[in-house]
Amino acid sequence: MDPMNRGPEEYGHDGIDDFDGGIDDDGSARPGRPPRDALTPDFGQPAPALARTVRLVSGDFLLTVNPVDGSEIEPCPPGERPPRPGKRSAADRAELRRASMPPVPPGPALPRLPLLERQEERERLVRLLARGRSVRLTGPAGSGRTALLNAVADDCADLAPDGVVRLSGYRRTPGELLHDLFAAVHEAPLHRPERAQLLEHVHEIGAVVVLDDLEFGGAALDELLDATPECAFLVATTPDVAAPSADSHLEEVFLGGLGRGGGLELLERAVGRVLDDEEANWAGDLWFESEGLPLRFVQAGALLRQRDQLRADPHAFEEHGYYVDTPVIPVDAPFDSGADEHDVPLPSLADGAAPAALLASRLSPSARATLKFAVALGGELPHQAHLPALVGDTHADAALAELVGCALVTPVGAHYRLAAGVRTQLEAAGYAEEAAEYALGAAQHYAWWSGHPSVTPERVAAEADAVQAALAALVATESGAAVLLARTAAPAFAGGLDWGAWERALRSGQEAARNAGEVAEEAYFHHELGILALCGGQLDRARAELEASIGLRGALADKRGMISGRRALALVADRSGGALPGGRTAAGEEVPDARYEESASPPGGIPATFTPSAAAFALPTPPPEPETLVTSKATPVSGAGPAPSRRSIISGTRRNLVAAGAGALLVAVLGTVVTLGATSDNNDPPNDKVTTEQSAKEDRDEGGLTADEPRKDSTSRSDTPGEDGVAGTSDDPAPSASDEPSDTPSKSAKPSDTPSKPSDKPTKPTDKPTKPTDKPTKPTDKPDPPTTPPTTPPTTPPTTPPTTPPDEESPPTSPDNSNSASGPGAEDRI
Repeated sequence: MDPMNRGPEEYGHDGIDDFDGGIDDDGSARPGRPPRDALTPDFGQPAPALARTVRLVSGDFLLTVNPVDGSEIEPCPPGERPPRPGKRSAADRAELRRASMPPVPPGPALPRLPLLERQEERERLVRLLARGRSVRLTGPAGSGRTALLNAVADDCADLAPDGVVRLSGYRRTPGELLHDLFAAVHEAPLHRPERAQLLEHVHEIGAVVVLDDLEFGGAALDELLDATPECAFLVATTPDVAAPSADSHLEEVFLGGLGRGGGLELLERAVGRVLDDEEANWAGDLWFESEGLPLRFVQAGALLRQRDQLRADPHAFEEHGYYVDTPVIPVDAPFDSGADEHDVPLPSLADGAAPAALLASRLSPSARATLKFAVALGGELPHQAHLPALVGDTHADAALAELVGCALVTPVGAHYRLAAGVRTQLEAAGYAEEAAEYALGAAQHYAWWSGHPSVTPERVAAEADAVQAALAALVATESGAAVLLARTAAPAFAGGLDWGAWERALRSGQEAARNAGEVAEEAYFHHELGILALCGGQLDRARAELEASIGLRGALADKRGMISGRRALALVADRSGGALPGGRTAAGEEVPDARYEESASPPGGIPATFTPSAAAFALPTPPPEPETLVTSKATPVSGAGPAPSRRSIISGTRRNLVAAGAGALLVAVLGTVVTLGATSDNNDPPNDKVTTEQSAKEDRDEGGLTADEPRKDSTSRSDTPGEDGVAGTSDDPAPSASDEPSDTPSKSAKPSDTPSKPSDKPTKPTDKPTKPTDKPTKPTDKPDPPTTPPTTPPTTPPTTPPTTPPDEESPPTSPDNSNSASGPGAEDRI
């Protein structure tokens, strides 16, 4: 049940305020409640109120407004996408129009004042709109622009296929007005289209748009007009608003004050009787002083009505007196001054030009308290349903009728605010002395009301101006109360699709949280601002806000909040099409020195990219030629899988460095061997050569060593010579990428007394040993040709010096466990 409209249970205190267990003051059980002992303590904890979450579609995002940990956003699944919105019918538009009008004051209906001396402007505006032209109506505050717009809107009801759309430009931007126009014409609940979709929908709207209280002009106004080419606009502004551009093709109509005769007639209509000569002369002076503004004559009529009541009863407006509504008297009835009436002088000319203080002094206490709340909220008047709770009087909602009857408030959009110049006059009369206390009371009330589960987000959005005014008044002074109000009202603004109010509330809450030192709340506001920027396509701003939120929540060890922020940040990285700046992964983790080494690509080759997958951490293949190391930053590719952790990235970087160094060392050794082998003797008998293929095949056939065989998925090259005799070109699988270069001498060298590494398994002897090399080689029958240089024993590379005596020859060994291409005759084959 709505806490502001409690119905018949209002005085029973049922609901969240019922903490007495259903027991009345006399100890009897309340009707509808089970009786129990009033002295029995209640050990049961009340059930916590459920968080009000709203799921809506923004563009191609599915947004879940979560007031606890922060809103969650994800790509909208195909099944959740709303259909193309259809247009409202004429009856639906009329119903929406009635719902968006200001509330009707309680009590007897107030007399409707006529529209005087505006017929010429009215007919001209209707003619221009009927031709499809847009018009800008300019007039000072209090000149009767709203009354003229209402009359023109009634005359243009049948001009356009989509009828007449009434909008308010008070504190609205061009983008917000486009969304308001879309919502007024199309039926799209819980759907906020993105910019491109919005422009597509409003481009097809054909309506007469009556826009009051517009606060911008120039390029912003051109943006609004260009987005709606099928609409005819009637905008009303004040002279201090920027003029439209020269290319806007707007017709200008200026609205001035009334003439002397029109002012006197309006004053008589407001008073409800014919003026006497003294009052007519006073009205003439007022017309000259106020430049004929209709608002001043309506307020002057309220002063004359109060004068009539004082003449009838001098105690009518005292503190303990009473307030009697003036009966409606026919205009043609003369004013009969009886001899027994009290003589009350006319108000001074200064009071007639600035009548707010005098009018307010003769109102009821509830009305004066309401004016103090309005002054404290920057001129915004709370809804009449909130006045009983704010003022503390169950009949305080009747104060709205008093304020409207005195013309101290005027309608703005769907609510009321103080009329032009009234706030300044009330502040001079002392109504702002307790402004901080009244603003704090309003903020506490709105924080409770906007967070109540029974209050819909649309109702909170309708009260957005008063809530934001309370926030603005308390950001610097009462930061704690401002944080609480922003924390509860901002999610309601988001669910009510008033995202302009949502952003302003988040900004105010963020500033208040910073002033109050509430880090957790500041992180929440940063997160919500990032979500809002992501929905609007502002990826850089979204990234900055989300990173700030993740950092603050990380300092507080808020894991749930960090997870929500990282998900949104990953979506930002996916939409931006690149890596996050500052060496961060898609999950928002910071990766210091996230660099890796890669081989120089040949001309026309494919550049290496960093992808968050297992293939990104494989060892690069060392090329046969000397390598050039290239350093490049890690650039994640969107959509490539989950982001790697910091440990895996650093581990992969070290393995790449080790593999690159091993490749460079291998190339240097091979170059030395090739140089030495080019000058060696190639006439060794073939029977003392043991090939790599033979020993490896025998070991595999006879159950030899197979632990060091390379894996098939390895990316490093083998050191086994291929058919061309060059190491690294064999078709056999290469050794495992995890094998690191060893300082152990090659097995082609002579036996060493140094034991091998524990990881090397002993070579299993074969049944058919190869021919021993200690047998002297038989001389050939034919001497070598004179051109052939004498055979010289091969020398080992300087990097692997022999450790055995020079007179002892090394026995042949199988090269399957060796990481080099050495061995008897290896130089000849190379």
